[in-house]
Amino acid sequence: MATSVFAKYPKPEQLLAMAPTIPQDILPVNGHFHTPYSFSAFTEIQQVFAMAQAEKVRVLGINDFYTTDGYDEFCELARQRLIFPLFNIEFMSLQKDLQAAGIRVNDPNNPGRTYFSGKGLKYPVRLNADMIARLFQVQNESNRQAAQMIDKLNDFLEELKAGFSFTYDELKSRYAKNLLRERHIAKALREAVVQKFPTEDEQKAFFTKLFSGKEPKSAMHDFASLENEIRSHLLKAGGPAFVPEDDKAFLSLEQVKELIIQAGGIPCYPVLLDNAKGEFTDFEGDYEQLYQQLVAKNVSMLELIPGRNKPEIMEEFVNFFNNRGFVITFGTEHNTPKLDPITVYGGDGGELSPAMKKIGYEGACVIAAHQYLVAKGRLGYLDKQGKAKVDERDTFIALGNAVIKKFVSGQ
Repeated sequence: MATSVFAKYPKPEQLLAMAPTIPQDILPVNGHFHTPYSFSAFTEIQQVFAMAQAEKVRVLGINDFYTTDGYDEFCELARQRLIFPLFNIEFMSLQKDLQAAGIRVNDPNNPGRTYFSGKGLKYPVRLNADMIARLFQVQNESNRQAAQMIDKLNDFLEELKAGFSFTYDELKSRYAKNLLRERHIAKALREAVVQKFPTEDEQKAFFTKLFSGKEPKSAMHDFASLENEIRSHLLKAGGPAFVPEDDKAFLSLEQVKELIIQAGGIPCYPVLLDNAKGEFTDFEGDYEQLYQQLVAKNVSMLELIPGRNKPEIMEEFVNFFNNRGFVITFGTEHNTPKLDPITVYGGDGGELSPAMKKIGYEGACVIAAHQYLVAKGRLGYLDKQGKAKVDERDTFIALGNAVIKKFVSGQ
């Protein structure tokens, strides 16, 4: 049976009293990555921990879509490897007012669609019946859409006389632990083509047929890029296997925040920031306006994936929000087939600056303190009204540092 990580920890007052004597060194953190329980570059959760140990990352944050099913395994491996666990979750929500206005939030292609995370959920997770029903609703709708995509893909493969097809049950059993997603379908199709056609020339010729006469731009051995091409040509809007998402696949942002808070977590906005062309979405382009809108929604925590941003833009953004009391974390996501390091690097491939590493670690400390306090039956970083205790951020950083250092020391 799952038990709290902090069951035998001292009281908060004792840990805070100890905090000044605890080393203040900054530990490497990855606060956001996906596992095979949604879609991931990793084949197993233990792979994450093996890489983290090799790279000396000491704090990890699981962040799967719509599910906490990976928490038990994640927690057990964290205990074994003495790597501090952050219990997170991610949703795709829909803000219909912004959709109607054509405003892109943190999805560059779909107005109104809003990725949103919950940080530091209470573990073991306890949800009421209504919240469980909401979670199952989005899981079931996501899987229903995947099943319909598979049916349409099979029709297309039959037209091409491909000589192979798929079933939903087969793909879910082979590729997914919980949610069967679009990326799983792309991976299964790529592997089926490789199995059917032994040479790269034959594979390229078949992909050209699949892509309606357009030759693949990716090399046959570049799995990640090739699977992205499969998604773009076949599974996205206009593709022969595309199935539009039903509104039932999305909760409103208010429903997502309510679920996160009820699960003991902290609402957190994932920032997209600049793309390769230096472009921003409508919602994020004006920092001051973004700040005002997030504060109005009672959101005081942000996360970024620095590997997709220019370091100078990211640092400017992070400093702007850090100076206004926001808690900020960094991660790698690992929500594509490409297996990058678990260490968080910047968009130029270099290490984060010492200032950014410090801010990222302090963000992890706030989440760690929140997890610890909620597990002890106390209020965490949110007050009874669900507002962040911004004025107490430094206290939470000190307490969280003590909690993390105790855990990773194995004491």
